[in-house]
Amino acid sequence: MLSASGPRAGTLSAMCGIIGYAGRPDAVAGISAGGHGALDVVMEGLRRLEYRGYDSAGVAVLTPLGIEYRKKSGKLANLVAELAAAPLTPATTGIGHTRWATHGGPTDENAHPHLADNGRLAVIHNGIIENFAELKAELLDAGAEFVSETDTEVAAALLASIYRGDGDADLAKSMQLACQQLEGAFTLLAVHTDSPGTVVAARRNSPLVVGLGEGENFLGSDVSGFIDFTRRAVELGQDQVVTITPDTVAITDFYGEPAVGTEFHVNWDAAAAEKGGYDSFMEKEINDQPQAVGDTLLGRSDVDGRLTLDELRVSPEELKNVNKIMVLACGTSAYAGQVAKYAIEHWCRLPVEVELSHEFRYRDPIVDSNTLVVAISQSGETMDTLMAVRYAKEQGAKILAICNTNGSTIPRESDAVLYTHAGPEIAVASTKAFLAQITAAYLLGLYLAQIRGNKFQGEIKDILADLAKVPDKIQQVLDNSGQIKELAQLMKDTRSVLFLGRHVGFPVAMEGALKLKELAYIHAEGFAAGELKHGPIALIEEGQPVFVVVPSPRGRDSLHAKVVSNIQEIRARGAKTIVIAEEGDDAVKAYAEHVFYVPETPTLLAPLLTTVPLQIFACELASAKGFDVDQPRNLAKSVTVE
Repeated sequence: MLSASGPRAGTLSAMCGIIGYAGRPDAVAGISAGGHGALDVVMEGLRRLEYRGYDSAGVAVLTPLGIEYRKKSGKLANLVAELAAAPLTPATTGIGHTRWATHGGPTDENAHPHLADNGRLAVIHNGIIENFAELKAELLDAGAEFVSETDTEVAAALLASIYRGDGDADLAKSMQLACQQLEGAFTLLAVHTDSPGTVVAARRNSPLVVGLGEGENFLGSDVSGFIDFTRRAVELGQDQVVTITPDTVAITDFYGEPAVGTEFHVNWDAAAAEKGGYDSFMEKEINDQPQAVGDTLLGRSDVDGRLTLDELRVSPEELKNVNKIMVLACGTSAYAGQVAKYAIEHWCRLPVEVELSHEFRYRDPIVDSNTLVVAISQSGETMDTLMAVRYAKEQGAKILAICNTNGSTIPRESDAVLYTHAGPEIAVASTKAFLAQITAAYLLGLYLAQIRGNKFQGEIKDILADLAKVPDKIQQVLDNSGQIKELAQLMKDTRSVLFLGRHVGFPVAMEGALKLKELAYIHAEGFAAGELKHGPIALIEEGQPVFVVVPSPRGRDSLHAKVVSNIQEIRARGAKTIVIAEEGDDAVKAYAEHVFYVPETPTLLAPLLTTVPLQIFACELASAKGFDVDQPRNLAKSVTVE
């Protein structure tokens, strides 16, 4: 487990994709014989990493003639066109980058790689160098010249300056020395003409993973970058430098002391990151949800129905002493936390607070050693959540991460982890990871109820049995989605949609609104249905579409009746009511223009079903408007800038 402390623990990183490759020609059948060379590997890696969000792309390869590079603003297709117009010399060592602009706009000049040492050194960078201005001033005084507005070029110039002043001319040692001067969050990759077949990299507060091959090794922002070539990976620790050659991987800390990484196996293959015949990754991932929920449940209980969460590294005794739970998350993950609140409080009789990570540490929260902080993040790299986790640890809280990405930073810096098993989620807007997060939160709640004695074992076994039925029920929703897709096509010119829900339907309503904002770029807002009379009903006018998530009539009768009353109220004022209800709920038919039914399931588990029609609607509406549902404008998959 890594420490949450470290230099400038509050620093941040920008979202970019990074890939590095070192290979032997004979190990890949030789470029002339049709084997894959560095450019093939790097470009395929960048394609795999497109989901992270970017505004420019570039590559550099290390050839016998020196470093050759190409870089272009815009989508990867622009770089492909540039490479077709001006091909690179075949090579077996290379680096590639997709940039999300921080310092300097998305221009060709600001795109990575950046060169230094008279073109003999190439550097790419993910993150923000916070002291770049001071370093740049010193380097300018020393005669350095800059052609971009980026902090990355400053890092390259610093590395070159150290390298030129190093009598040993050792690139790894120079990287160590450079990192000692850098403040901020960064992943750096570098190649130099003096070190053929070698890529040197460093990381601080920014993701980097090593891929292990036969006669070839890889570096990537995450394993997606090299999954076509290997499933063996090594997670790096904080403040480490790694040097890869075709046959070796050497890891040190920033001061040259030898270090080790943790090897793990990637249990999904390249095909899992393809669209699988669907029009978009989002559509595929919506349809992946039965398996995502099923896989997250798999192996978490024994034959007697007792939960066995082997990944939890907090002792039962410590969990028994917990007197408050705080869920920290952002965006969709925060809505998963809101669902978890209802379930955990009901099952465990523990107070649960759900905090937006970026607000948490700025309000002087009350946290102590009896607080369990549950950090939810699909990527495990969400900077807002990571910073909140570090703050909570400083206050003595125990940290449990719910995460979809093995080896990422938040799980490593937490006391315990409960991995979801949704597989790679490529579309920027989350779908299957959301349902997997809710599922994992249910497992956590039941586990706490089990060890604290809040529920009889038979009760827990029955709830787990109900959970086990959910994947098939999600599939039923997917199989009967034609009607909601038709409605989305008819509503493609809609400018505003409202969502209402009560109890666990409230966070579902907020998530439905978020999906529509993310994908279709229209006004959408989710409300607690009981709030209608306290203001939002003023928004209702003739023809206003309103989705209503109706609780089961088999649950709290008064709750169901109140929501039906809400439907009547808004319909009387001209709203176009679109209802998500449980099969057999005929009471809503008289008050709804459209009703979409989901299979019967216990109230607390209903979000795993009622969310799905809203995802489908948002995806279909955005597609009807001609938008890219996989890469919505202005968004990145993982927000690693606070």
